[in-house]
Amino acid sequence: MATAAERQAAYRRRRAEGNGDKRLNTWISAAASAALDRLTLHHATTRRAMLERLILEADSALSVEPAEEDKENDQ
Repeated sequence: MATAAERQAAYRRRRAEGNGDKRLNTWISAAASAALDRLTLHHATTRRAMLERLILEADSALSVEPAEEDKENDQ
């Protein structure tokens, strides 16, 4: 019989292989946590979904900025 740690490791391995999810384990400030909770309530979503949305939107904005700067420089 597997130990709890072995079962958990196997679960995390399966989870990572299944759809490519990555584990994020970090500390954030109390203010950021409260802001995240307010955002999740406002958008009626989960903390995970809100974090993913914020990260992907910020990344998308970064991806667009260089092209916009090129257009401005051409004028």
